[in-house]
Amino acid sequence: MIDKASNSDGAAQLMATVSIMLATVMQVLDMTIANVALPHMQGSMSATQDQIAWVLTSYIVAAAIMTPPTGYLADRFGRKRLLLVSVAGFTVTSMLCGMATSLSEMVVFRIFQGAFGASLVPLSQSVLLDTYPREKHGSAMALWGVGVMVGPILGPTLGGYLTEVYNWRWVFYINLPVGILAWMGIVAFTPETERNRHRRFDLFGFALLSLAIGAMQLMFDRGTSQNWFDSIEVTLEALMGGLFLYLFLVHMFTARQPFIEPQLFRDRNLVIGLCLIFFMGIILLATLALLPPFLQNLSGYPVITTGFALAPRGVGTMAAMFVVGRLINKVDVRALIMFGMAMMGVSLWEMSGFTPDVDMFTLVHTGIVQGIGFGFIFVPLSTVTFSTLEPRLRTEATSMFSLMRNLGSSLGISVMVTLLGVNVQTNHAVLSEALTPFSDALRAAGAIWDTGSAAGLAALNGEVTRQAASIAYMNDFRLMLWMTLLATPLLVLVRPVRQTRVTATA
Repeated sequence: MIDKASNSDGAAQLMATVSIMLATVMQVLDMTIANVALPHMQGSMSATQDQIAWVLTSYIVAAAIMTPPTGYLADRFGRKRLLLVSVAGFTVTSMLCGMATSLSEMVVFRIFQGAFGASLVPLSQSVLLDTYPREKHGSAMALWGVGVMVGPILGPTLGGYLTEVYNWRWVFYINLPVGILAWMGIVAFTPETERNRHRRFDLFGFALLSLAIGAMQLMFDRGTSQNWFDSIEVTLEALMGGLFLYLFLVHMFTARQPFIEPQLFRDRNLVIGLCLIFFMGIILLATLALLPPFLQNLSGYPVITTGFALAPRGVGTMAAMFVVGRLINKVDVRALIMFGMAMMGVSLWEMSGFTPDVDMFTLVHTGIVQGIGFGFIFVPLSTVTFSTLEPRLRTEATSMFSLMRNLGSSLGISVMVTLLGVNVQTNHAVLSEALTPFSDALRAAGAIWDTGSAAGLAALNGEVTRQAASIAYMNDFRLMLWMTLLATPLLVLVRPVRQTRVTATA
């Protein structure tokens, strides 16, 4: 009887895990899958470059604002109910995005899609942590990490394939079967949590945090196109973000029932984990944002080939996570994270030497190494961050974990793209200074670039721009290498996880 019961519980755990993972993959995939399809959407909706960017910005801002309330909503209405509403809403709005006929419709539907999808990642993490005993949290986080980390990596590949073979609308329609399966699995296999009907909603605190997050996200997303602080818009967004964040922090530590529990930030592992995942968010999404234009514009790879060149990162991440799932109860998690940081550093060091003539073998090799690094960092970090936290605070803590990862991603993309543009101009000016009629290199290449004709000058300028951009990309990758090295010492402050051994009883 005991064996049958345990087998039944194991099957229920497995099905609940699969259902939760489907919902997680569906949400995180949408963070990057639409990027490749943007040019096709732009033509279909007759939008400018700045206008079509709101398809991404609206989703990111809505998801960022609605991530922090996840803890309250789950506590007040029940975690299972919130999951079901989120999955259903995300699936329906995905279909509406696919059917949109104008830019305004698309932006509105993307806002609702981001709002419904915001809670899926933190809820899935807290469900898995509660479903499995503490000694299996490492394995559970490995499964969860596969969806969270591989989704953004494979998004451009899948998005490029669907857009090329079908059209951009299938980027959103693909969520329908996944959403239906996830919803049915959650209904059947995920238990409900107790509801706290007496918990009040801190509307003032939520408003302050929402305004702070919204202003900062808009600053990150609009800064590059608006020339940062030369723009009144970006300056106002920065001032508003800083002011409302300060007011929220004062309110959180002085209010009787604040929107976010101050007790969260008394847990050292959680605070260090939030800092580290912020850095990892910068590197993960910034790398994925820089590589496609590098490969397409400088190396001449087509869209589909570019997508396949990024796929090995996902392979490396999945392989690393399954290995980590077996090692995490036997090896100090800090050592695993340190190894992941080292692998990340090695890959970024190799990428800092990329030239426009980079071959596919080098791309695949560095992608796999970087994917392994992400896998060895993300799973142990997800485990140790919540290892010393009270179970009642998990849902709120996982929402903060997701929020910091997303803020890091937005900041990383904005800063790296801005530095790329500035460095291209600077490098172009420096390289052009060396090109004079008396330059030996220019005279030797006179047969290629005839400086006496407009066509020759244009060809020469194109090559200088190409080389300037190549150096700028290398500088960005080198900067991310330094970020990785500077974040590593934070591991000294992490408290090790005490492993609990469970003895089998007949």
